[in-house]
Amino acid sequence: MRTQVAIVGAGPAGLLLSHLLAAEGIESVVLETRSQEYVLARIRAGILEAGSVDVLDRAGLGERLHREGMEHRGIHLQWPGERHHVDFVDLVGRSVWVYGQTEVTKDLVAAREAAGQELVYGIADTAVHDGETERPWVSWTDADGREQRLDADVVVGCDGSFGPSRHAVPDSARETWERVYPYAWLGVLADVAPSTDELIYAWHPEGFALHSMRSHEVSRFYLQVPAGESVDSWSDDRIWESLARRLGEGVDWTLATGPITERSVLPMRSHVASPMRHGRLFLAGDAAHIVPPTGAKGLNLAIRDVALLAPALVSMLRGDHAQADAYSDAALRAVWRATHFSWWMTTMLHTSGDPIDAQLQQSQLRWVASSPAGAAGLAENYCGIAAS
Repeated sequence: MRTQVAIVGAGPAGLLLSHLLAAEGIESVVLETRSQEYVLARIRAGILEAGSVDVLDRAGLGERLHREGMEHRGIHLQWPGERHHVDFVDLVGRSVWVYGQTEVTKDLVAAREAAGQELVYGIADTAVHDGETERPWVSWTDADGREQRLDADVVVGCDGSFGPSRHAVPDSARETWERVYPYAWLGVLADVAPSTDELIYAWHPEGFALHSMRSHEVSRFYLQVPAGESVDSWSDDRIWESLARRLGEGVDWTLATGPITERSVLPMRSHVASPMRHGRLFLAGDAAHIVPPTGAKGLNLAIRDVALLAPALVSMLRGDHAQADAYSDAALRAVWRATHFSWWMTTMLHTSGDPIDAQLQQSQLRWVASSPAGAAGLAENYCGIAAS
C-alpha cells in the first residue's frame, strides 16, 4: 500500500490531522493498535481552550460541541473556608468549553468515516522505518496475523507516549526532559448531576480535589492519592466522604452523590521530547509531550500541534518546506509554556506533607484570588495563549 501521509494513532490528534489534510486534497491512512470500540469509549480530558474550539469550528466539527457542550466563563479556586471565582471572560475575554475527549473523538470518527477515510484498527507490532529518508514506511501485523507495509511520503506519530513513533527517533537525535510527581489522581466518573456550575479546584490538607463534569447528568471527580495507589483501596463510601470533605470544608455547599461508574488511577508526570521532527517523521500530541492534567493542556496541545502541522505538511508535499522546517521549534514553544503552567497549577494545589509548602501554597492561592494580575495570568494560560 502507498499513501501521502501515514498517521500512526487514531486518537484526536491523528483523526484531526487526517481531516485537515483531506480538506486540502492530501490523502492519508490512519493506523491504530486498539479497536475502534476501545478508542471511542476511553475517558480522557474534558476541557477545550478557546483556540481549540476555533480549530474545530473552522474544520466543520463544532456543531455538536456547541449544541451539547458547556461553555464556562471560569473556574472556582478553593481552600478550607474560602472559595473564589476566577472569571476568564472578564479577565481576558475568552471562555473554555467542557466537552470530553471521547466526544471529540466520536465527532472526528463520524466525519472521517463519512468522507471515506481509511482507518485501520486492531493491529499489532507497529513499527516506523526509514524516517530519516525520503521514503519512510510503516509495518504492522493485521488482525488476521498477516504482515502489512504502508509506504508514504511522510509519517506522523500520533500514537501517545507508549507508541512506536517516539522511539523511532534515534537516541542520538533526541533530547528528553521528564519529571515524575510523587502523587497521582484517583479519577471517578459518576451518574450524578454536577454540584457546581463550573469546575472547582480545591487545595486541602489531605490533598487536592477537583470537581469537574462531562455533561449535565454526569460528573467527573479527582482526588490526590499517593503514586502507585490501588483503586481497590477506595470504596464508594470512602470516595464520597473524601470528596465531600476536601471540596466542602468551611464553605456553604453540599456535594450530591450517585452511582460511580468508573474509577482509575492516573500517574502524574511531565515529559517533553525534542525535536518533534526527524527527517520525514513528525510527532504530535502525547507522542512528543506529556503534562500533568491539572492545567487541562494535554488535548489542547495535541490540537495545537496538528493545527500547526497540517498546513506545514500540505506545503511540504507541494514543494515548500519552510513551514515543516519550522514546525518543531514552533510547537515546542507552546509545549514548554503549557508544561510550565501545568507544573505551576500542580505544585500550587497538591499537598507535599511539608508544612512550609502548605503555607506557601495558601499564600499563592490568596494572591491569585485577590490580585487582578495574578488571576489574569491564570486565566490567560488556562484559556490558551500564544507561545513566546
